[in-house]
Amino acid sequence: MSNIQRVLTIYEAFGRGDVPTILSHLADDVEWEHGAADVGIPWLKPRQGRAEVPAFFEAMGALEIRSFQPKTLLERDNVVVAIIGLEFVVKATAHTVKEDDEVHIWRFGDDGKVASFCHKVDTHQHWLALQPT
Repeated sequence: MSNIQRVLTIYEAFGRGDVPTILSHLADDVEWEHGAADVGIPWLKPRQGRAEVPAFFEAMGALEIRSFQPKTLLERDNVVVAIIGLEFVVKATAHTVKEDDEVHIWRFGDDGKVASFCHKVDTHQHWLALQPT
């Protein structure tokens, strides 16, 4: 299985809400939001290790995802870059976030497990969506 196929499998599981399948593709010591700082956005908080990743999906419960569309996936060596079209509403504020080209960077170990993952997004737009009107 190629790493692009692994990422597509993860995205399909995400669409079904199948967190156990996603976790099965992660290394024990996965770096979730690799290289990112905690900027107060619960679903973009850095997490260390597979045991912390379910908190990401719990944080996603604050969102109503209207669309999630992988548009382009590029692979080289053990890295997959995915360009995603995404739209969601923050339930507590009813504010919408639309990312035409959100970027996901997946790094894989030689064992085929995700060693690190990060979103590259408009964090200001996400932060504003959390703010009450």
